[in-house]
Amino acid sequence: MQPHENTGHPRRWAILGVLVISLLVVVLDNTILNVALRTLADPVHGLGASQGELEWSINSYTLVFAGLLFTFGVLGDRAGRKRFLLIGLVLFGLASLLSAYAQSPAQLVAARALMGVGGAAIMPVTLSIISNVFDPRERGRAIGVWAGAVGLAVAIGPILGGALLEHYWWGSVFLINVPVVALGVVLVALLVPESRDPSPGRVDVAGVLLSVVGLVALTYGIIDGGEHGFGRPVVWAAILGGLAVLAGFVAYERRSDHPSLDVRLFRVPRFAAPVAIVGLVFFAAMGVMFFSSFYLQLVRGYSPLETGLLFLPFAAAQLVFAPRSAAMVRRYGGRAVATVGLALTVAALAGFAFVDAATPIWVVLVVFFLQGVGMANIMPPATESIMSALPREKAGVGSAVSNTVRQVASALGVAVLGSVLSAVYRADVDSALRDLPTGAREAAGESISGAYATAGQLGPAAPQLVAAADEAFVAAMHWAAALAAVVTALGILVVLRWMPGRSAAPAGAPAPAAEPELAGTA
Repeated sequence: MQPHENTGHPRRWAILGVLVISLLVVVLDNTILNVALRTLADPVHGLGASQGELEWSINSYTLVFAGLLFTFGVLGDRAGRKRFLLIGLVLFGLASLLSAYAQSPAQLVAARALMGVGGAAIMPVTLSIISNVFDPRERGRAIGVWAGAVGLAVAIGPILGGALLEHYWWGSVFLINVPVVALGVVLVALLVPESRDPSPGRVDVAGVLLSVVGLVALTYGIIDGGEHGFGRPVVWAAILGGLAVLAGFVAYERRSDHPSLDVRLFRVPRFAAPVAIVGLVFFAAMGVMFFSSFYLQLVRGYSPLETGLLFLPFAAAQLVFAPRSAAMVRRYGGRAVATVGLALTVAALAGFAFVDAATPIWVVLVVFFLQGVGMANIMPPATESIMSALPREKAGVGSAVSNTVRQVASALGVAVLGSVLSAVYRADVDSALRDLPTGAREAAGESISGAYATAGQLGPAAPQLVAAADEAFVAAMHWAAALAAVVTALGILVVLRWMPGRSAAPAGAPAPAAEPELAGTA
């Protein structure tokens, strides 16, 4: 074979387009949901969901998704990646229908969990197929396009969700997934080649069960503590029990000869460092996205469509800068690009700590734009570094680790920052609720959505309650944003200490024998 010969599939760019559509349906759903949270909390036009139930509507998806990614990655490698992509799309479409017609928050949470099953079958095989059909020399560019698709979904989702909520009932934000899924199924069937791992791994059933139980218990404790207080034994039993189960999961995986998560990989800096920064960034970013929608729609009074349009600077930055990130990495090295991206993200998240009810909206737009630029220059170099640490036929391992860490961190970010938001809000608004009836006091003290719903029944006293709720929410938002900035800043330390610069192995190169953890995985 000539050194210059391209080993990629002849239809690789068309295949990438199909994979982008498959990816869009997964990311689109979550970005639409962010805009719909306010409506879902409305007892008249939505489901009357509490803040905890809204957090679970996000986290039931992400935790199931994360818990099954490794298993479905292995099953996809064994049974066929195209087949699993089709199965995932169909499941996702069916779960979208169930979500659209949910009659209670509990039904929505369950339907979203089923969505997580479909998403877990879709996401890992998209990166695996990219690694399989592209020549290593083109893989960085392809991954940049793949990452840019996330930005496209971020751009489309809030605007589409806002437009649907302006004209239709809340279930339309889930129903819109169905035609996208149908298109994806047809194109995948026609264009995507089947591929398998020649030496597939075994399914780690015990590891999956331990990880899911541990994550659900930990997340339950954090969310319930934030919503009802951390002074109850059940909260700490869930948190400590979840941590104990997760510790048992790590110990089990270290001894297993077919681990779903090979913890030996985390001893290798060029693999572990980018995984860590992915987790830190998404922990912070998803928590901030959770409260920013309430800030825009309630504190600032924007409609769902206007809120979706206000997220455009973040999305535009992703679309413009993510595809160019691979070229920046080649020129300056992954460490430099990721450091600058993290610094911009820290600055943006810290900016939210100074935003209040009277801040000019253009300042908020600049903050969103900076966050988009920063994240656009973090994800592509991190993903490429993760994927290039393993040989092509084991791409499923890299994609599963990357996406699992991202989803787990997102769930914990929503849970932890949501709990901080809830706890600070509850403490600050309490003095303004003392003269309200018991039922109204409980509803208004639970969340800013509850306060607005209560204010609608108070008559002349409503403006005073709304002002107190806005002030308490903004103060809580400041604490949550500051914590998010601190967590992201830890990523800078990780990058400077452990992430390789230009000396990293080229994409697609086999793992060096000097690194037994990677060599063993290969």
